[in-house]
Amino acid sequence: MEALWADLSQDESSVESPEWHATELKKAERLVKAGKAKFSNWETAKDRIRRKAAKLA
Repeated sequence: MEALWADLSQDESSVESPEWHATELKKAERLVKAGKAKFSNWETAKDRIRRKAAKLA
């Protein structure tokens, strides 16, 4: 994963962000401004991601 990130982060102009990414960022920004955003600390988020990934495996 770190090798992939190192490769991607070398020249950000060569990586095109998909349209859905901009849409999701705008949605998140609206939720934050409206006071409706929910946040998790990193450890909780990692646990949730691992549980979801295990269900898909």
